[in-house]
Amino acid sequence: RQIQARPGRGIGAAMAYNYVVTAQKPTSVTHSLVGNFTHDNELNLIVAKCTRIEIHMLTPDGLQPMHDVPVYGRIAIMKLYRPAGEKRQLLYVATERLMFCVLAYDQTSGAITTRAMGDLSNAIGRPCEHGLIGEVDPECRLIGSQAYDGLFKVVPMDRAGQLREAFDVRLEELNVVDVKFMHGCAVPTICVLYEDTKEARHVKTYEIDVKEKTLRDGPWSQGDVEGGSSLIIPVPAPLGGAIVVGESVIVYLNRDAGNGAGVGDGDGGSHEQAPGPGGNHQQASGMIVKAIATKSVNVMAHGVVDADGSRYLLGDSTGMLHLLVLVHDRRRVHALKLESLGQTSIASTLSYLDNGVVYVGSAYGDSQLVRLHAQPVRCAADQVPATPDGLTYVECLESFTNLGPIVDFAVVDLDRHGQGQVVTCSGVNKDGSLRVVRNGVGIHERAAVELPGVKGCWSLRKGDASTHPSDTRLVVSFARETRVLAIDDDDELAETDFRGFSEHEQTLCVCNVDGGYVVQCVASGVRLVNAADGEPRATWSPPGGATVSVASANRTQALVATTGGSLYSLALGSAVGAGGDAMDVDAAGGAQGGAQALIREIASASLDGKEIACLDCTPLSDPGDAAADLCAVGTWTAEVALLTMPDLRLVTTSPLGGGGGGVIPRAVLLCSFEGTPHLLAGLGDGALHAFGVDPEAGALRDGKSLSLGTQPITLRTFRSKGATHVFAGSDRPTVIYGNNGKLIYSNVNLREVLHACPFNCDAFPDSLALASESDLTIGGIDDIQKLHIRTVPLGEQPRRIAHQPETRTYAALTENFDVDARAEGYFVRLFDDVTFETLCKFRLERDEQDSSIISCAFADDPRAYYVVGTGYSLPEEPEPTRGRILVFRAEDGKLQLVAEKEVKGAVYNLNAFNGKLLAGINSKVEL
Repeated sequence: RQIQARPGRGIGAAMAYNYVVTAQKPTSVTHSLVGNFTHDNELNLIVAKCTRIEIHMLTPDGLQPMHDVPVYGRIAIMKLYRPAGEKRQLLYVATERLMFCVLAYDQTSGAITTRAMGDLSNAIGRPCEHGLIGEVDPECRLIGSQAYDGLFKVVPMDRAGQLREAFDVRLEELNVVDVKFMHGCAVPTICVLYEDTKEARHVKTYEIDVKEKTLRDGPWSQGDVEGGSSLIIPVPAPLGGAIVVGESVIVYLNRDAGNGAGVGDGDGGSHEQAPGPGGNHQQASGMIVKAIATKSVNVMAHGVVDADGSRYLLGDSTGMLHLLVLVHDRRRVHALKLESLGQTSIASTLSYLDNGVVYVGSAYGDSQLVRLHAQPVRCAADQVPATPDGLTYVECLESFTNLGPIVDFAVVDLDRHGQGQVVTCSGVNKDGSLRVVRNGVGIHERAAVELPGVKGCWSLRKGDASTHPSDTRLVVSFARETRVLAIDDDDELAETDFRGFSEHEQTLCVCNVDGGYVVQCVASGVRLVNAADGEPRATWSPPGGATVSVASANRTQALVATTGGSLYSLALGSAVGAGGDAMDVDAAGGAQGGAQALIREIASASLDGKEIACLDCTPLSDPGDAAADLCAVGTWTAEVALLTMPDLRLVTTSPLGGGGGGVIPRAVLLCSFEGTPHLLAGLGDGALHAFGVDPEAGALRDGKSLSLGTQPITLRTFRSKGATHVFAGSDRPTVIYGNNGKLIYSNVNLREVLHACPFNCDAFPDSLALASESDLTIGGIDDIQKLHIRTVPLGEQPRRIAHQPETRTYAALTENFDVDARAEGYFVRLFDDVTFETLCKFRLERDEQDSSIISCAFADDPRAYYVVGTGYSLPEEPEPTRGRILVFRAEDGKLQLVAEKEVKGAVYNLNAFNGKLLAGINSKVEL
């Protein structure tokens, strides 16, 4: 949103400022922890998402959200620790800009408080290539971190956990890969994994002398570990030591304090370690070295299963989850075992919760809550098996949507009515997907039943709203019959008998009527029955044997139209005076001559012989009011008229789309948004007309039209958070509501809803009944102005995307990595812009990588083309020396290569320019 500033003192012209607001909170998970942060005896899951910290409590029903804490900076380090004397753990957080704080939970106020804060930055120093690394000493004696090459920052703690003045100690190793504190050491000891100038990697331990503010050589070191080693996992006491995780080898290292130097016995044997490169304080000592080979993959995350360090979870770059077991006798480790459990999202963090449940936090795909089984179970359709017989030990319980990492996106307004959607290229490798992000209304399904052919649905209570506030029945109408569904004792929706209703006709309208009645309008007439048991009370039939074509009703009135264009206004239930004459009183209502009338015809009218297509008598001020003063009628001549109720006096008319030559209206509705009355008219082609209504002057004003879909529109009011909303059903359902004097149209996250009605029962409170061509769904409604995300899984990583309105397609550049063959393949994929079905897939040549894509038209050619820029990536070339520009035409769901041009370099960027193509090739721009 742009804000125009007024010229002030010393400012010659108005200045424009951009006001930026976050539409979606961060979804990418970088850290997660499990501990006792808010309660002494309750476990918490703490999740870091970029600039926010989410705190959940573990309950028998799952994760219960407690707090969502914003942090002013990207979180780089998050650790839990418990100083002596503290009942609960404290949370240490450091950001990428080297600010840190210590957070605590105040049980009295239920708030997060700051115990300490500070700055880890130095005036001079070269920042580490690997970013900020930090840890808290297991004995809570100090906090250590490295932000600059060759320096290690130490923040001492006293016995009460209070932080003291920080100081730097110098590290001889410049290129540090990882640093961890060792367990069970009398002096704070760090284990450093580093790379030397020859790109070999080594492990070394240091003891931190807090008094002297120096480092001295630690108890052991190990040179020449595997070159791909990137992670240190400290092992708790009494075992101690550390696990070094590499690409193809996992090694357990520790000093052999038992028998000194031993004889090497192959895999897992102990052998003597030569003096390390740490100086003359490092003495030769026996080392326990246990190793196990792995597939050549990168381990991205680890999680501790047992408090004694016996088992660890490892997540690799393919999304496979492994269990690492240390075989030990409580004094020393004898061997390592590694077992593949199954596939999850590519993990950036792993936290073992309890009872075999693991939180898989991911910055590369959706985060998950998974259960680990002792025995293998069947794989899901999109899962890679962990065993040769196609089974897995991992079951996904819940997924949490993650939009990141977004490498490209397209902003598209498919319907061209100002409400666009963002289609993002998200995810990494197998977790790659397209995400369709739009601002709309979310419907979460609570119950569903396969029920094709629904022509309308209405909810009913057992009596008046004052005594029976909840709905108990749902009336569903079909082309030639009507069914009544009811909530039984087991809170299930089942068909029931409601004998006063006409079951072998299509119902046109159903409504609760004051006095404990229900009205049903069918083709043969109007029926009034008891709301409690369906006992028939009265009927009304149109004169002359005419057929009712459309009808509407409220608490005291009914409005019906018959074939031929006749319109009738009826009084219902307690609104009928004692002296009125019933048109037709059922025997159950008593003798016809002496019975009080329950249905009385008030007035009739005709709109100059025009056939009536739709009508509505909803009270304008509030849909729950007893009676309406105005009614709306739509005709087959594409007009809408306002009439008074109950005398049916014509007030005004207005054409819909071209002076009577437009599309027939299929639904009209009177309602008020924020106290302003409106008339809505939905047409048969998916267009919606909205008018302002002036009840005093009897005029329609400010008529506006927009397209909601392509199918006929149905309109129904419902209430959400005390405000009136309108559900517009079609092939693209929409919720209409008022905001700051304007009508807002929010899409619904369902593909098709033909009919809808509010259904507020005890089993499904504040719900909607939604009918499509094939099924009936009971759904709860989310916040109206919430972002909704639709996932289109690809199984490969999308890199670039473009939209082509002329062909109603998207084209995306994707990368597929074959783990077994260790080869990459690059593709151009064509998608339908509504269903996102893959229409075509074009494979690029070997060593050819896609770099850019646009949709454009060329001079003297009105057709739209997709233009793709590529580059050939060869191992011996530091920069590509050749590439291609490919021109595709999308026709009949296929990509046709119509032209190509070889260029001298990689085409990193493309843009249309005056009917020509502008290309960024390596460091040049060419036209």
